[in-house]
Amino acid sequence: MTQEPVLEIRDVVKQYGDVRALGPVGISVREGEFLTLLGPSGCGKTTTLHIIAGLTNPTEGSVSMKGRDITALEPPQRDMGLVFQNYALFPHKTVFDNVAFGLRMRRVPKPEIKERVERVLEVVGLPGIGSRYPSELSGGQRQRVAVARAVVIEPSILLLDEPLSNLDAVLRKRMRLDLRNIQQRLGITTIFVTHDQDEAFEMSDRVILMNKGGIEQSGPPEEMYDRPESRFAAEFIGEANLVAGEVVEVGQGELKVKVAEAIFTAPAGKMTVAQGDRVTVMVRPERVEVSKTPISGGNTLQGKVSSRVFSGDQVSLTMRVTEDLELLCSKPSTALYRGFDIGDPVWISADDCWVLPRVDTRKGGAA
Repeated sequence: MTQEPVLEIRDVVKQYGDVRALGPVGISVREGEFLTLLGPSGCGKTTTLHIIAGLTNPTEGSVSMKGRDITALEPPQRDMGLVFQNYALFPHKTVFDNVAFGLRMRRVPKPEIKERVERVLEVVGLPGIGSRYPSELSGGQRQRVAVARAVVIEPSILLLDEPLSNLDAVLRKRMRLDLRNIQQRLGITTIFVTHDQDEAFEMSDRVILMNKGGIEQSGPPEEMYDRPESRFAAEFIGEANLVAGEVVEVGQGELKVKVAEAIFTAPAGKMTVAQGDRVTVMVRPERVEVSKTPISGGNTLQGKVSSRVFSGDQVSLTMRVTEDLELLCSKPSTALYRGFDIGDPVWISADDCWVLPRVDTRKGGAA
């Protein structure tokens, strides 16, 4: 994958009367990248996708593709394929005719249409079903046909607007992997919109987390999970223990933070803080260690198990440290962790922690 941007959004704003729905935001997309716009309803992710596709005009800013300004171009002129949430297949047309629709609109010769449709149906794992109608297909098959129709025209960019949301949970999980495999086989630049963190993380090279019309954070999935830059990012992306603390020492690349009666050591990250600053310490539940016997070392607290939830492959323990502080610990459902009961005194270790600002500020900006 090259580093040259195939698509650039510069200082884009979308205003509806007095209400600003988006921006200003800037996004640069690399050739061959699988980029996901992630966030809750109303965060601006779908508006951003529609501006890229040409379905919505920005109030301010520009969209360029391979160095060419396409802000004023209509959707058919943008060399993009779009898969909608409801697939938008023609119910009265066969699978072959649905997939061939864009090629016929472009007046591609019939022999070439046949060859390209059959080839793309093979790529999406649906060979030999060209004569069927959408009503004769499963949800997963209809989703693949919609993808085939979008990519058969060989667009420079594929846009996916929550295409998995109508599938049941089991099929949705399987289709994530299938979509990613299709994208990698074709090498096509893809922009995917979802509110589902699992979808975003399993499929993406890079994730842009959006919030209130702006960009909260951008980066590879692992970085987003391990090193969120705000409380919103920490809470939206997975579960998190968020604990109030006070900086007691600023060292070379690390901070010492007072949490309850303990001193925690954590990486300094990009934050600029001083002694006495109030901060939030984040610990992911699966990274909290718990024991019935004392744990040596730093970042340790004592408490009691206040709740225990068994969910098959996991055991979740809530441990009360003080009247105002509880920590959640998620562990594999083994005999060791099933052995904890409500009321048990425990020692808690949280070595892998991260420090966040106490108060969030929405960022907007560029990614």
